Amino acid sequence: MTQSLKGKVALVTGASSGIGLASARALAAEGVRLALVARSADRLEEARAELGGETLAIPSDMTQPADVDAMVATAMAHFGRIDILFANAGAYVPGNAADGDPDAWDKMIQLNVSSVFRAVRAVLPGMIERRSGDIVVTSSVSGHQAIHWEPVYSATKHAVQSFVHGVRRQVGPHNVRIGSLAPGIVLNGLWGMTDPEEIERRVAAHGGLRNEDVADALLFMLTRPPHATVRDLVLLPQNQDI
Repeated sequence: MTQSLKGKVALVTGASSGIGLASARALAAEGVRLALVARSADRLEEARAELGGETLAIPSDMTQPADVDAMVATAMAHFGRIDILFANAGAYVPGNAADGDPDAWDKMIQLNVSSVFRAVRAVLPGMIERRSGDIVVTSSVSGHQAIHWEPVYSATKHAVQSFVHGVRRQVGPHNVRIGSLAPGIVLNGLWGMTDPEEIERRVAAHGGLRNEDVADALLFMLTRPPHATVRDLVLLPQNQDI
């Protein structure tokens, strides 16, 4: 038996493109009311207009603590509650540590780690009070193994994994669920992939995932019955796992 999402309120970060936009579309199709968050006000407005319904656009810079706090307050003021947080916004900085850019690392850590911690902290009191809520954080297969060409990125995702596992045990007694969704290679702008034909070619060769594949996995996690928690879902293109 699955759990209906119709009428629930979801806050989705990184919602103007990639996994976030695909997930917003999937959630909207399930009847979820949406608060969409991203830096680009123009692209966010395009997403809001496309999805229609009771969709709220909240332009925010997730590297700014005040913006993270404000986005939750804005969504709460508009909808009265947040049932689902999909903490998805993230940055990708690969490369060798010896010649890396520490300033770029700091920005990535602020987005991939600190903003996630702060957003989860902001939504939890309401969820605990209502004894209901779902939080899913976009992690990565890099959070399950240290990948040598992206050590700092891997470190951010390991931090997310540790956080999710610790918080899950704190909030479980309050009927709040939190889990991580960890994809491998997703063929989107984060990987420099924008050509639809090239994306489909790589998908056909089992060399990458579509954004929509990750969105489907998110729906699977959220629609499990209340007694079932998916603590980790690792989703890989077949040829990344051989």
